[in-house]
Amino acid sequence: MTISHEGGQRHDHSADAAARAMASLGAPVAATESGIPNGFRAGRTLTIRVELMRQLRRRRTQLSLGFMILLPLILLVAFSVGGTQGGGGTSYVDLATSGAANFAMVALFFSASFLVIVVISLFFGDTIASEASWSSLRYLLAMPVPRMRLLRQKILVAGMLSIASLVLLTVTAYIVGLIAYGTGPLSTPIGDGFDTWSGIERIALVVGYLTIQLSWVAGLAFLLSVVTDAPLGAVGGAVLVSILSQILDQIDALQSVRLWLPTHYGTAWTGALVDPIRWDNMVRGAFSGLVYAIIFVTVAALRFRRKDITS
Repeated sequence: MTISHEGGQRHDHSADAAARAMASLGAPVAATESGIPNGFRAGRTLTIRVELMRQLRRRRTQLSLGFMILLPLILLVAFSVGGTQGGGGTSYVDLATSGAANFAMVALFFSASFLVIVVISLFFGDTIASEASWSSLRYLLAMPVPRMRLLRQKILVAGMLSIASLVLLTVTAYIVGLIAYGTGPLSTPIGDGFDTWSGIERIALVVGYLTIQLSWVAGLAFLLSVVTDAPLGAVGGAVLVSILSQILDQIDALQSVRLWLPTHYGTAWTGALVDPIRWDNMVRGAFSGLVYAIIFVTVAALRFRRKDITS
């Protein structure tokens, strides 16, 4: 079965395939002039619940979410063996054992620049490429699932899993820190301190910022997933671009060019940990991430809309 794009218009056999499937089961098929069976509703195909359950059953999803729970436990063991200053220090790591809020912030500090990027790249880079590698993409479109609906459902589920992984990491780290080190104020290396509820609000703001700013990673991984049939290539490509951007951002000779790099405002979340909150770089970082994400997703949608599906 091939779904192709000919003469500037997409020509697929989705409706015919659906009709033949119904006929093979002995069901009477009544179709419109366009060949679409009567009663067909595109909005009922590949629902969020169905796609979410499909992804949750996959081993990579289970391992990714499981590692988000495991990481705080690994950090706890590391701090127990190595020890930290606890009462004060010149970095967030030095303050890790001073309370649950600081322990959660250290977990985010360690994971925001790489681990979270890998997880987001995995969820979004595996969306379309994995279906193509399994030769199941054409069958999804032959159900028939409209192409743009397929992309939308994939993006929504991948986004839900990405946000869930980030929240799961933060909540788990907070609970582990609460059990091991008690509550305690959220402290910063420059001497600022926030009580329990204010600390939780600041942590939530950091998580929200990372969710928006790292949307560019999601968009890039999704674009690569549409372009290639190799999931590993899509995931690895997004991670490599992120690493390259972080390296270039450290080169002072690039001057204003660095402002256009998607990772330039990757650490702007630290503005949420001062009083008053420094919104300037956080707003720029959120805007930058969203713009890149919109561009990448738009290109991916246009590419997929015209793509010949042979697998």
